[in-house]
Amino acid sequence: MPSGQTHDRITIWSLPLVAGVTLASTRSSNVTLLVAGGFMFGGLMFGPDLDIYSRQFQRWGFLRWIWLPYQKSLRHRSFLSHGPIIGTTLRVVYLTTFVAVVAILLLVIFAKLGNVALNWGEVWKSVGRTISIYYGEFLALFLGFELGAMSHSLSDWTGSAYKRFQKQGIQGLLPHGKIKKRKPTRSVKPVRKRRGKAE
Repeated sequence: MPSGQTHDRITIWSLPLVAGVTLASTRSSNVTLLVAGGFMFGGLMFGPDLDIYSRQFQRWGFLRWIWLPYQKSLRHRSFLSHGPIIGTTLRVVYLTTFVAVVAILLLVIFAKLGNVALNWGEVWKSVGRTISIYYGEFLALFLGFELGAMSHSLSDWTGSAYKRFQKQGIQGLLPHGKIKKRKPTRSVKPVRKRRGKAE
């Protein structure tokens, strides 16, 4: 498995390619900026290795404690953390839930301190309008997160496969790393009883 420094290099070296392909595909500098920014964030801070004490985890600084329940809930390199789409989706849902809870608490505190009545219906309508207006931008950002995470997971899988290949040869690349050899079966011919001559 590559080191954290190698993962960082892969992310940084891949950035021009991701940005170039995105710009050529969309012809939009805004979408390119969102995908490239999401790619950097996904590769350096929001990737699959948040499930362990890693460089990605450490980069959250004093906020890294928010990932502790995430780490305790998942086994390292499980499908839920390193799997395509599902890993990024789970992290986005996890972080969004945390941010939403903090935002609601802050709104309640400010409403109490300012003696203002909150209209929760209007709050949720405002959130819904924002999502519907900017869904394209959210999608571009998610795509960047996913590409950053997948560059990490693919380098993990490639590194592990290469090590297995070095140790076991082609057998290490096959499922379970083994070729099941069939035991040779000996065909036993049935013995025919000879009929004796009638006396």
